[in-house]
Amino acid sequence: MEMEQTQNRDKAHTLPRLSMSTIWMMNFGFFGVQMAFSLQSSNMGRIFQTLGADPNKLGFFFILPPLAGLVVQPLVGYYSDRTWLPKIGRRLPYLIVGSVVAVIVMALLPNAGSFGFGFGSVTALVFGAVTILFMDLSSNVAMQPFKMMVGDMVNEEQKGFAYSIQSLLSNSGSVLACIFPYLLTILGIANTAPKGTVPPSVVVSFYAGAVILIVCSLFTVFKVDEYDPAQYAAYHGIKEESVHDKVNIFTLLKDAPKVFWTITIVQFFCWMGFQYLWTYGAGAIAKNVWQTIDASSAAYQEAGNWFGILSGLYALAAVAWSYVLSRVPNDKHKPAYTISLVLGALGFISVFFVHNQWWLLVSFILIGISWAAMMTFPFTILTNALSGSNIGTYLGLFNGSICLPQIVASVASFALFPLMGSSMPGMILLAGILMAIGAIAVNGITETYGE
Repeated sequence: MEMEQTQNRDKAHTLPRLSMSTIWMMNFGFFGVQMAFSLQSSNMGRIFQTLGADPNKLGFFFILPPLAGLVVQPLVGYYSDRTWLPKIGRRLPYLIVGSVVAVIVMALLPNAGSFGFGFGSVTALVFGAVTILFMDLSSNVAMQPFKMMVGDMVNEEQKGFAYSIQSLLSNSGSVLACIFPYLLTILGIANTAPKGTVPPSVVVSFYAGAVILIVCSLFTVFKVDEYDPAQYAAYHGIKEESVHDKVNIFTLLKDAPKVFWTITIVQFFCWMGFQYLWTYGAGAIAKNVWQTIDASSAAYQEAGNWFGILSGLYALAAVAWSYVLSRVPNDKHKPAYTISLVLGALGFISVFFVHNQWWLLVSFILIGISWAAMMTFPFTILTNALSGSNIGTYLGLFNGSICLPQIVASVASFALFPLMGSSMPGMILLAGILMAIGAIAVNGITETYGE
């Protein structure tokens, strides 16, 4: 299988050099999709604790999104490999459907406490959980086409740059998403609400994110022309009819290039770390800096806003670091990857010890450096080792390296959270240790290029 992929990559050197504008437009919709993800990730803990969720049971709610991605993304990859709609394309139909559904769910999620269910109501929590599930399903359907189009259309020389631009745009979307509640509060929109109700500053942020998501996605849909089946087959060195062949996913996993698995190990530890940041970050900062664990208090909501600012900061740092990483040559990927993750580990660990909100800026800048590397290197390294009729399926399966560790982290939290003394800052310390293990695991990656 690896020999066949190498031969296909040699043929795929005929992929044309794309213009800068094409690469930007190919990734532009990711700005909006990442806004949806970041609004979700930076506000989930805050929303569910506002609704009355027990901090010891937050893991239940955080299992659903990665579980959705684990199921949906391989399916999107498999079926989009075999899709072609004239005048629309191969991957773009999935972007359109995912974006429309995501917009609808974004209007519902922050209103989970606004229908009179009551604080701590099982109905309110279930409503929130179901909307989170559908939001992640739709966002995953919308997100995956961007990664696949880079694999489909960009040659190896430009691929690192293309994924860096994707990282830059996605993190720019994260910055805007994370600071929205803070900015809206400054503009006079209420940051508090009756007990059990999500503050208007968060609700309006989701509405604005939904509008931006659909507008950015339409830019990509109207500005990018995917290769038709004949062009795709010629550029990738395959027979046109082979894209319609049925394949066994388990066979593909068995025959996956070694780098698929070695990067998966790195991803496992890194994504566990970020899952704990998203789950416990707001509560950790509220405890360490604002000395409160009362989710209905004004102090906690202020801490939630500050966590949004810090999340925006790490995304902004990732934007800057993505620019640096776009200049890293192929043979320097591993050391740059390792250094980035080590700096991120230091950022996570420092959160445990810092009790001043301003010093946390340094911590989250370091975290942003690791995030940029996680958004850039895994897909660059993997797609350089792939070519042929199953790129989308492989990238969908590779999403398991993102979703599975989040599921494991959520399930493990039921044991680890009490083990850490039911300390939210302690869980961020654990996240730093996991990130450090991920940095060590980079040494096991063997890169493959079609040279």
